Amino acid sequence: MDAPTVSFIVPCYKLAHVLRECVNSILAQSYRDFEVLILDDCSPDNTPDVARSFNDPRVKSVRHDKNIGHLKNYNYGIAMARGRYVWLISADDRLRNDYILERYLGIMETNPRVGYACCPAISLENDVETELEGSISKRDTIVSGKKFAKQLLRAGNFVIAASGMVRRECYDKLGAFPLDLPYAADWFLWCLFALHYDVAYFSEPMVNYRKHDLSMTNHLTGEHFAVRFKDGLAVLWRIHNEARALGYLDVVGLCRYRIAYQYGHNIVGRQFGKSTFLMTVQEFEDSLHENTIDPLEENAIRARTWEIVADRCFARREFQRARSYYALSRKYDGARLAITVKQALLGLGAGDVVVALRDRMAEIRETLANSKSH
Repeated sequence: MDAPTVSFIVPCYKLAHVLRECVNSILAQSYRDFEVLILDDCSPDNTPDVARSFNDPRVKSVRHDKNIGHLKNYNYGIAMARGRYVWLISADDRLRNDYILERYLGIMETNPRVGYACCPAISLENDVETELEGSISKRDTIVSGKKFAKQLLRAGNFVIAASGMVRRECYDKLGAFPLDLPYAADWFLWCLFALHYDVAYFSEPMVNYRKHDLSMTNHLTGEHFAVRFKDGLAVLWRIHNEARALGYLDVVGLCRYRIAYQYGHNIVGRQFGKSTFLMTVQEFEDSLHENTIDPLEENAIRARTWEIVADRCFARREFQRARSYYALSRKYDGARLAITVKQALLGLGAGDVVVALRDRMAEIRETLANSKSH
């Protein structure tokens, strides 16, 4: 049997009640050369019955004897897929339009440098479409991979998983989902693939992303904020190392800033729901030492981290603490003019004035941003 052009992977765990809707949205596609692989992760509901009910030879189902977890399930499907393109869409999501596959293939077949295509989504809550998510542009475009990776590093993961169709060679050459990143494995792959390939973006929201209590995102953000922080930090370090190996020094610099930002905000304390995650100074030092091989880089990140800690204290009008942390930052990088200026203003007793000025500038930026969006 000839291999299909596209393999849809549909992981499913306790989602029998929405599985049919997801698969039917795939079977309705105008482009017909694909397979659908339903991967039942030992669901305790009637998922096997629903999976067997599709009267279409393109639909195949696998049921694991025991629950193997979401990332292993994804990777099982990727290994099983026969198509040149792989589309992973959870059983609780769906395609909104019957032409999305045709549009994606039209771009990717004619642009071999494109590693994956994606689009925004409209979220579903109680089967009602609610808000637009993952929109970064009002027009269709092919974005240079390095530029797209930098957007992902600055903004976090805005690629809706259900919207992503990936060229199979991305997985073959660069790897599948890393099992040690339960929260951020998809963000890591979107960044990694973008360092090596361009990205096709469609501005039309052609998928639905369902929000409910069983969704993986809700589970992790609600109960595992420490995992979220550690996974995010690991992604930044891994992309930093990959970018350095490729000679992308601008990406390396951005990663260093984002790493310092994560360290700084979590040393002070960051709110996740009703909990606050705090990183101790020793944990920071251990993490920094573990991930750096260059003492100069280590000190540069250390200096920026303490500057960010000082900025947080400054914003809280804890001027004495801010002063001490700016001094600590200068110990590791005395050449940064910004730190010198901030210290000088605090020395002049102008802290409240500067805070008020910064708040006002933030209001102006927000007003300008809102006016541009309308």
